[in-house]
Amino acid sequence: MFQYYFLLGLRSLRRNPALTALMVLTLAIGVAASVSTLTILHVMSGNPIPTKSERLFVPQFDNGPIESYKVGDKPNDEQMSYRDAVNFMNSKAGERRTALFGVSLPLEPERKDLGVFVVRGIATGGDYFNMFEAPFLHGQGWAPDADQRGGDVIVISRKLSEKLYGDADPVGRRVRMGGFDYQIVGVLDTWNVIPRYQHLIGPETAFGDEEDMYIPFATAIRHQVDRNGSVGCQGNVEPGYQGFLDSECTWIQVWFETASADRSALQSYLDSYAAEQRKLGRLKRNTPNKLYDVMEWLEFEKVVDNDNKLAVYLSFGFLLLCLVNTIGLLLAKFSVRAAEVGIRRALGASRREIFTQFLIETTVVGLVGGLLGLLLAVGALALIALQSKALATVAQMDWIMLLTTFVLAVLAAVLAGLLPTWRACQVTPALQLKSQ
Repeated sequence: MFQYYFLLGLRSLRRNPALTALMVLTLAIGVAASVSTLTILHVMSGNPIPTKSERLFVPQFDNGPIESYKVGDKPNDEQMSYRDAVNFMNSKAGERRTALFGVSLPLEPERKDLGVFVVRGIATGGDYFNMFEAPFLHGQGWAPDADQRGGDVIVISRKLSEKLYGDADPVGRRVRMGGFDYQIVGVLDTWNVIPRYQHLIGPETAFGDEEDMYIPFATAIRHQVDRNGSVGCQGNVEPGYQGFLDSECTWIQVWFETASADRSALQSYLDSYAAEQRKLGRLKRNTPNKLYDVMEWLEFEKVVDNDNKLAVYLSFGFLLLCLVNTIGLLLAKFSVRAAEVGIRRALGASRREIFTQFLIETTVVGLVGGLLGLLLAVGALALIALQSKALATVAQMDWIMLLTTFVLAVLAAVLAGLLPTWRACQVTPALQLKSQ
């Protein structure tokens, strides 16, 4: 019976083609708008490193000044000082640990046609690549001794490698940056991260549109590499590199990886360290020390802000408006079929059978609208990707969103068809037979 009604639904699409086209288009536009914004929110609120997000932690304790501090105030700086970062890297806490901060350097390419240009990236520890599962195209990260001696080694991105050397493997070659020669030890493959990942492991440009590179933390300090990001508490930038080393509030982030999701041992270490620093007079504020795992940190950073959530609510509001229009169109479509309903009722069809038939017909409209809505959503996401390369990885639909598109379209059509279908079932057979 369902197959019969489904085929009737397909045939009904040919009746009043203009009206049918309006219904399909109305549903498609509403579904496309909702699915596009929902896709972006879904990806941005997803787990960027699901295999170990519960085992990666960023510490936070308040090393701000005591002036104007009141009990209960939130920390005035989310980053670590250089001194604390070095202490954490030299500790035995966790399985792996790394500090990082944004850097930029002028690069002098061998190809004279390119000219000197600035590359930006991250100064970090060698554990960084394993901690965040960085995919390598060529080579690997630097050896542990490079962290200790501040070796002049570098890992570059695939984009930068192709710009400098084409498709050739550049591992072992040297690139001159900031007046020093760095030996290339690895090339990262295209890292399919999303912009929210920036808040996790680096400065804004590290995973943006510009070429990126990675050098040892100690090397950046030894060469006094230009820094990206804020330096100094509350935006008070201290002059000179010594100010960076001495400052108690600088743009340095620290991450720990533990063997399991149990953070108790790491929390104990952080509390002990903070207590020791307070005794030494370095930490003035008595605020709780916190550990954030990946998802907690992204929530703390408000990566998915209220504006993104508002956009989703507005898109669903637009879908609701489309549903209202579809209800009106279905009422018009079904009202002209009153004679057909009357004859079927006179021949013995029950109201339930009429209701089922018409509801399946609206479902067919929803399926066609969902298919068109999917095409419109893909087109909208492609336009978003063209407008911003940083959003290119966001503007992709996974199978969950593909399924959501059709479920949303069918559900919308069924909801829109309930009233018109119920109205169609109320037709009085005798009146229709008399009028015919």
